[in-house]
Amino acid sequence: MDQKINNILKGCIARNRLSQKELYEIYYPYSMSIAVRYIQDQQIAELAVNDSFMKVFNNIKKFNLDKSFKPWLRQIIVNTSIDHLKKKNKHRMNTNISEAENISERENILSSISYEELLQIVHKLSDAYRTVFNMYVIDGFKHEEIANKLGISIGTSKSNLSKARAKLKILINKQVLTQ
Repeated sequence: MDQKINNILKGCIARNRLSQKELYEIYYPYSMSIAVRYIQDQQIAELAVNDSFMKVFNNIKKFNLDKSFKPWLRQIIVNTSIDHLKKKNKHRMNTNISEAENISERENILSSISYEELLQIVHKLSDAYRTVFNMYVIDGFKHEEIANKLGISIGTSKSNLSKARAKLKILINKQVLTQ
């Protein structure tokens, strides 16, 4: 597969439309899986993925063929998804959580829900909480990087992550209790 991808990437560098189409078709599902973690609206997620591929095709000459393509693509998708969220929200990525309740922890709570159910629960978070949660927990960004990318303070990033985790705990408990 690596040699095939390398050949496709070389075609993309040469601006070969068939190579671009092939790269898009191979990585579209992967790209959407990243975008929907950040963007709840399917159409906006698709727009972010398409914008990401335009960035890939416009900047493919900067890509080092000796390196793995997926991490480079993932970074572009994450950044583009965040840009789309910023356009959508046009306000600081900080929200107040007031509906927090104390619910006791249950053992193996995550084993009782599916990935799809978990994704739906994560999508119930506000854009601010979901974005910071995804960036920190899923994509491994540090709070300083999150703060810089989102235009928020490090403290806000930490606060949003803490509140996202608390809200997720509540939502997961509710999901388990209703099953």
